[in-house]
Amino acid sequence: MSAEPLVLFDIADGVARITLNRPQRHNSLVPELVAALNSALSEVRKHDLAALVLAGAGKSFSTGGDVAAFHAVPRGKRRAYAEVLVGGLHEAILTLLDMPMPVITRVHGPVTGGSLGLVLAADLVAIASSTFIAPYYVDVGFSPDGGWTALLPERIGAARAREIQILNRHISAGAAVAYGIATEATAARQLDEVIESWIATLHGKVRGSVRATRELLAPPERRTEVEGRLRRELDRFLDQIETEEADAGMAKFLAVA
Repeated sequence: MSAEPLVLFDIADGVARITLNRPQRHNSLVPELVAALNSALSEVRKHDLAALVLAGAGKSFSTGGDVAAFHAVPRGKRRAYAEVLVGGLHEAILTLLDMPMPVITRVHGPVTGGSLGLVLAADLVAIASSTFIAPYYVDVGFSPDGGWTALLPERIGAARAREIQILNRHISAGAAVAYGIATEATAARQLDEVIESWIATLHGKVRGSVRATRELLAPPERRTEVEGRLRRELDRFLDQIETEEADAGMAKFLAVA
């Protein structure tokens, strides 16, 4: 029997739908999943669509990099592993920012670590009221990736972004809406209803005008700046992942997780 695909992908009725499909691990990120995500995103860009919906199967949207998988890699090989994983995640974030159609992210369960970037790169975010967002970097021993320093400060302010990350504060769904991270918070069972209402609205809009609006709100110079910030995140992540404190942090985190 063949294994379930790590990413589910479908295009129908003018909408692309991509679902992270590693539910037994809360859709935590591993290189194979990120590669499959980037492959699906590359295909989406070829089509003239009303929207792209990004979601996660199971109990969570995504909980960031799989710490157990990281810890299982010998320390001398973690840098190469991280370059593929984090570099691939950053590629996905940039591709989402470059999409010619609006990106909608469906968020439920805890969202931790670099998976926040898949939320920050969206135009519209429907978030379950029970969801929380948290960095965990200073607990696990990692350096921030996925846009926590490249995208979040411009959204919520540098001081708040610093407090959340240094003290590992949780962001509730309500706070995510108030801060501009999410568009609407609702009960998990109503997320699809909210998203379908947005899609119905988008179907009635002029696609060229929507595309022009997105491009003007995210001009090339901003994209270049974000790419540079993500590169700095990757560089610091690669340096940190090889340290003894990262090794100890992962072991401690896994012992209590």
